[in-house]
Amino acid sequence: MKSIIAFSHQLLKDIIQNGDVVIDATCGNGNDTTFLSRLVGKTGKVYAFDIQKQAIEKTQVLLEKSNIENVELIHDGHEKVPHYLQDQKVAGAIFNLGYLPHGDPSIITVPETTIHAISSMLALLKKRGRIVIVIYHGHTGGTTEKNEVLTYCARLNQDTYQVLQYQYINKTNKPPFVVAIEKK
Repeated sequence: MKSIIAFSHQLLKDIIQNGDVVIDATCGNGNDTTFLSRLVGKTGKVYAFDIQKQAIEKTQVLLEKSNIENVELIHDGHEKVPHYLQDQKVAGAIFNLGYLPHGDPSIITVPETTIHAISSMLALLKKRGRIVIVIYHGHTGGTTEKNEVLTYCARLNQDTYQVLQYQYINKTNKPPFVVAIEKK
């Protein structure tokens, strides 16, 4: 079985093509951003969002070290995606909910902005496009966000979207899990 991160990446690798537009909704340390950059190639575009300047700076360092030039770093909340993408069709997006690893654990993603961002991205998603959400919920506020995101996703119209949940059920300490939404 694949790890949570490996599975989340596989879900995107299966559908993203050279030249596509994609979103890293929470760029964090830049690992998903560089992964997406390789998938879309030189003719594609990655929009990478984060509300923390520290995350943008860490991602910038990683991009420079890897000579990556197809990424636009956006120091803003993921709920503002429509403002920056201006109706571009998106092949895929990834979220890592929670807080910045090795950062301030009091700065977390919250259900209101996360759900708004997911909703906005669904409107931009092309047919067979996917939004992958890695839900880390073992922190203060994490359970509330997990529950609200799951409720939102479970209510999506099954004629338009299919929603998958992938998780380990025998691990302790609230392990992360994946929710993936695919537009039919």
